[in-house]
Amino acid sequence: MTHRARYKEPEGFLGSSADVPGRDVVPGKGEFLEFLGLTSAAGAFVLFVVRPEVSEALVHTLATSTAGLVH
Repeated sequence: MTHRARYKEPEGFLGSSADVPGRDVVPGKGEFLEFLGLTSAAGAFVLFVVRPEVSEALVHTLATSTAGLVH
């Protein structure tokens, strides 16, 4: 006879930490931070596509400042 395993849901709480009773969550804070991150990433992408000399200047600045730390 074959024994078939059944999925048994654990007795613990299966949810996100925001769904835990008694835990306060600030609504809307995550969406704002996500929007802010996506906006800055999109702005940086557009800046590097439209003005490629900006990335070259950034690399040059980082290289010279790093070389200054070595000496």
